[in-house]
Amino acid sequence: MKRFFMFVIVLVFISGCAHAISRGVLKEVDKEVTFSELLKAPTAYEGRVALLGGVIVNTINKEEGTLLEVYQAKLDSEGRPTDTDRSEGRFLALYEGYLDSEIYKQGRQVTIAGTVQGAKVQVLGEIEYRYPYLLVKEIHLWKEEEPVVYEPYPWGGWYGPWGPWGWYSPRWYHRHYPRHHRHP
Repeated sequence: MKRFFMFVIVLVFISGCAHAISRGVLKEVDKEVTFSELLKAPTAYEGRVALLGGVIVNTINKEEGTLLEVYQAKLDSEGRPTDTDRSEGRFLALYEGYLDSEIYKQGRQVTIAGTVQGAKVQVLGEIEYRYPYLLVKEIHLWKEEEPVVYEPYPWGGWYGPWGPWGWYSPRWYHRHYPRHHRHP
């Protein structure tokens, strides 16, 4: 019986650490292709499969598919973009099919495994920017994170109605003796 429970625990642990991209595609990813190297010389890595992620800047539906402009962010062990306030640059990824621009919209996080096609130069503001260009093999759109709302403690300070000051905590006192009832 102990072995069964240990097996279940190990199975749950392993399934909880799944990567965003399927194993089959992950096996094709060339780990030598980092974003900084790809940015320097995108044509040197043509035909190789790269794993990149970040935040969508723009989504354009074209005749040949959906083009995503993404600003790069580092990926964690599951493939999720982390520290999205830092980026080494942007890349373009073409998905050969239709992706709804209301779902794959600006601000959403994605992880993309794709074949490097070289570079594509486009206007970015007032400059011409050379984007590394990928053809998507697999894409994962991350769920939008909802902000955590912490409720204030319903009674006194940190320790319930007793607080660090007991029943005389400032929150309890002001709740039970409002300003207009105080004596001078």
